[in-house]
Amino acid sequence: MLTLLLSSLLFMNGQVLPSEPVNPPKPYGAIPSERQLKWHEMDAYCLIHYTPTTFQNKEWGYGDASPKVFNPTNFDANQIANAAASAGFKGLISVAKHHDGFCLWPTATTTYSVASSPWEQGKGDMVKDFMTATHANKMKFGVYLSAWDRNDTRYGTAAYAEAYRAQLTELMSNYGELFTSWHDGANGGDGYYGGLNEKRTIDRNTYYAWEEKTWPIVRKLQPMAMIFSDVGPDMRWVGNEKGFAGETSWATFTPEGLDGKKAVPGSVNEKTLTSGVRNGAYWIPAECDVPQRPGWFYHAEQDAQVKTPDQLFEIYLKSVGRGANMNLGLAPMPSGQLHENDVKSLAAFGKKVRKTFENNLAQGAQIKASTIRGNAVKDYGTQFLLDEDRYSYWATNDAEHQATLDIKLKGKQTFDIVQIRENIKLGQRLDSVIVEHKVNGQWKLLAKATSIGANRLMKLENTITTDELRMHLFAPVAITLSDFGLYKEFNEPFAFEHTGLKKMNANQYIPAVFTESAKAIDHNEQTFASVPAYEGGFIFEIKDDVDGFGYLPRQDGQTAGIATKYKIYTSDNNQQWKLLKEGEFSNIKANPILQQIVFDQATKAKYIKFVPTETLTKNVFTVAEFELYSK
Repeated sequence: MLTLLLSSLLFMNGQVLPSEPVNPPKPYGAIPSERQLKWHEMDAYCLIHYTPTTFQNKEWGYGDASPKVFNPTNFDANQIANAAASAGFKGLISVAKHHDGFCLWPTATTTYSVASSPWEQGKGDMVKDFMTATHANKMKFGVYLSAWDRNDTRYGTAAYAEAYRAQLTELMSNYGELFTSWHDGANGGDGYYGGLNEKRTIDRNTYYAWEEKTWPIVRKLQPMAMIFSDVGPDMRWVGNEKGFAGETSWATFTPEGLDGKKAVPGSVNEKTLTSGVRNGAYWIPAECDVPQRPGWFYHAEQDAQVKTPDQLFEIYLKSVGRGANMNLGLAPMPSGQLHENDVKSLAAFGKKVRKTFENNLAQGAQIKASTIRGNAVKDYGTQFLLDEDRYSYWATNDAEHQATLDIKLKGKQTFDIVQIRENIKLGQRLDSVIVEHKVNGQWKLLAKATSIGANRLMKLENTITTDELRMHLFAPVAITLSDFGLYKEFNEPFAFEHTGLKKMNANQYIPAVFTESAKAIDHNEQTFASVPAYEGGFIFEIKDDVDGFGYLPRQDGQTAGIATKYKIYTSDNNQQWKLLKEGEFSNIKANPILQQIVFDQATKAKYIKFVPTETLTKNVFTVAEFELYSK
């Protein structure tokens, strides 16, 4: 009788049960810290660009704007925060200081701040306003502090580096618990610098003493704040501003510097930023930053180019859905609120994500594994794949690095997204996954993926209906899978009500003729002209009033010949020329989008000339498309 009882206890539901507890798998490679786990759980958040640059209609401020221009007529931090919350974002980051050097809080380190502006009679604190609104909308708050300062006359000296750390200390001390301290690699170049109007360079490897003096401020005052830069140490730049992580996207990473030097912000080998490094030395996952509009700052001419909910959803799938986090840039208007198009798109995107993922169509499925760790069903069985706990998991034995899951759904289901997660507390273990579905009694490939990690969303080419799936998993160690889900993308009609600049047609102007000119006016973004950069510029004969000019840089992922500065002239006789507009294409290397130059008033001249005065490659200029605009 005793033998029969023991046999019953050792065999249940078709599985042999262990007589002793089974140890969990050991962690594999670099693993996330507690603050990194909390960050992964956020999925997505926003970054708010709003400085005097907004009032100048520029992408990067030169640092010369008077504080008097910063005077929003209807600033509403809650309207901005509420719009972000409606999209399901979990946090907001205030750009407390951008490259123009203007501080949105009343800092003791410089007079170039809100304290010198007419806004709130110089008594306001916009960082605090954003913090209050963020918390009121149940999101986490963070700050961005540009290391480059184009206004401060001390920039490049030891005195500025100390002032920068003092600014960081103020922000880390006075705005509650922060989820991130955000820094980018833009450092050094031309600027106002207190009226000197010159170019300055710094040694990025030593100037900020990041590890020795600067990062420790964050660690001491905000121990749970994720430090962002292109090299980490907590999260890295994904290497582009499209918002896309790599199809293969490892959270592990080994930063490599340039010219054999140590990697520091602004000086890193960018080749592995997008993909990460398999078995990298550190857990430094990617953050995918992308503006909601073409640019990071508000430009009225871009009101018609706000990303649609479908475009945002694609970014979500290729960022959050590849184990990274999504950081969407918001750009308030000079008045101090988001444009109605931005608000409308955010709300519709939030609804799309919520409706898509509100019901896991795999719930109720029977999942049979080819193996279960130690036959310990209670501790490592497949039931944990459907319990909505990202840290409970099904596991294999240490010696079993390949496994199969046979999934019998609760009736036929129609879906187009397959989700799986690993328990990243034990590292990023899986190398690849293959998903099959049964068609006429035969198993057919449905989807495949590498680098699973914190989250993987596999978007199918077509919607399918089935009740049987099979998944094959491959890893160099024991497998620890935590979640499995099937979802159908939610869709509904969406359209903006907007007006904007209109592209002039071929009957309204005669384009410039130059070597390879056809490639610059062929309405094909994938072709581009490459010509010697020369002061003669590119001349267009115009037949109607012109309100703006467009330059689209090459779109093949290369940067050679891209223009960074320009001048535009007009003439009535093609001989005497008058300067109409000049400026820089800020951030164009990282974000090579269409550059639209809007004139203060329509020009009625007969000729217009575009001159690229500085390019990323000396003596070479490249252009995918030229455009002229009218209202």
